[in-house]
Amino acid sequence: MGGMAASAVDEVRTGGPAAAGPARRPGTGAARGFALLLVITGAAGLLASWVITLDKFHLLEDPDFTPACSLNPVVSCGSIMESDQAEAFGFPNPMLGLAAYAAVVAIGTGLLAGARYGRWFWLGLQAGTLFGVAFCTWLQYQSLYEINALCLWCCLAWVATLTMFWYTTAHNVRHGILPAPAGARQFLAEFTWLLPVLHTGVIGMLILTRWWDFWTS
Repeated sequence: MGGMAASAVDEVRTGGPAAAGPARRPGTGAARGFALLLVITGAAGLLASWVITLDKFHLLEDPDFTPACSLNPVVSCGSIMESDQAEAFGFPNPMLGLAAYAAVVAIGTGLLAGARYGRWFWLGLQAGTLFGVAFCTWLQYQSLYEINALCLWCCLAWVATLTMFWYTTAHNVRHGILPAPAGARQFLAEFTWLLPVLHTGVIGMLILTRWWDFWTS
């Protein structure tokens, strides 16, 4: 009798059958802060894409329509929307944003609800955000040096995309989904915020210097 009691106590202490709780679900979840960040940045990009899409429809209906964010010769959303670069894949770019950013919101919402995703899923999100940053970088170059105009809603989408990219990268490195040395993991665990801040700062400096005479006149 005493042996049976001792065995039960040992099982409780070691997490054996007597202490068995709900089985741990496979996959990798995320901290609430990261999940919220995906929801917020996805919603910001979705808002920007929605507004640009509506303005694009208005332009198609009325070529003389002036978007509300066309404030001056530099901040001119209409110039961006009427450019060839605004339809890089044969359809308006914001339509791609409507689908992509909505997916990010759904992923973040799932994480808030306790979802755990497999490694392939996280790598897919990594690839998607990397493509988003690369595409936004191309659009930034086209906007600043080819179209010679700036769209404020596009800027919101750029910042949202690069922020979700850096935080997704940090998450995947910390959880071993992306291989990285210990120093990189420690840096990303403590200073993830620094990367999107620096990235946004570089874009801001490019915008400032590109139209320096206009801003200072």
